[in-house]
Amino acid sequence: MNIEARIEEVLNKIRPFLNSDGGDVEFIKFENGTVYVKLVGACSHCPLATETLKTTIEGTLTSEIKEVIKVVNVNN
Repeated sequence: MNIEARIEEVLNKIRPFLNSDGGDVEFIKFENGTVYVKLVGACSHCPLATETLKTTIEGTLTSEIKEVIKVVNVNN
């Protein structure tokens, strides 16, 4: 399985949590250890979006995929 498919697989584990609050995350690309995502729906303007990005999304991806160093939201 390639890195993009593995990232999507991990994001699919996180999606129910985001969907429960009316949000979601879209995978944009993986480049040089960085995953680029776009927070959408309620997540795009939530005051806790940065915390969700770093704690939930980045934390899960970096712990499950060794090639992932950080996650960046392209909305910023």
